[in-house]
Amino acid sequence: MITGGLTPLVADPDAALARFNPVAKIAAAGVLMLGLLLTLDPVTPALLLGLELLLVPATGVSVAVLARRTWPLLLAAAGVALANVLVVKTGDTVLELGPLTVTSGGVDAAVAVSLRLLAIALPGILVLATTDPMDLADALVQRWHAPPRFAYGALAALRLLPLLSTDWVQTTRARRARGLDPGRSPVAHLRAFAAQVLAVLVAAVRRGVRLATAMEARGFGATDVARTVARPQPMLPRDWWLLAGSVAAVAAATAVSVSVGAWRPPFA
Repeated sequence: MITGGLTPLVADPDAALARFNPVAKIAAAGVLMLGLLLTLDPVTPALLLGLELLLVPATGVSVAVLARRTWPLLLAAAGVALANVLVVKTGDTVLELGPLTVTSGGVDAAVAVSLRLLAIALPGILVLATTDPMDLADALVQRWHAPPRFAYGALAALRLLPLLSTDWVQTTRARRARGLDPGRSPVAHLRAFAAQVLAVLVAAVRRGVRLATAMEARGFGATDVARTVARPQPMLPRDWWLLAGSVAAVAAATAVSVSVGAWRPPFA
């Protein structure tokens, strides 16, 4: 289901992963994250990342959308890898470039950290890309018993985020129509930017107050009444299989890492 406003669902709604319960997908991603945080070796994240990439077609997310959503992650992983290569000085020297020395320990640390970062972040990106925010709020309330006031309030806030960019564009055009051009002065540009940020924030606060009043009038703030469910979000057998599959994947990757002698706990 794709609703109006903010629609993080960019995958095919009929794709395999899009049909799973949102909390099941979050739990499965959490299991993968926990397994990756319990080791510092490069084998476990490499195996899990490979499995995640193999499952990308089942999410219904196009390659173009995935590339557009993950380029900041790839840039961050490259930066973390470079930092480890330059900072870690253990092991044998692999390369010397003037004052910079690259060691085998630095390369190993860079590979392990960057793979872990990618393997942790990719499931979260896929979950967000295949989950409708309304389904997520419903599932959090029904399955994890999250407070409805918090869950639906957060949903309403998320749906208002795209309006900030619209307000920014409209404010820019309004200031330009009134002749408020800062010219070439950097100080004038800074003042104009600060004034425009304040105007957008004021508009957002006013809209939020109106939305909060409307939600209170519709009973979202009531805590002493039994709520009915308009969109049931049951945990089906396939959701439990997804969770079991994530546990099995982490166990298998960890077992392979232990068998080859690469597994290293973080607090050893």
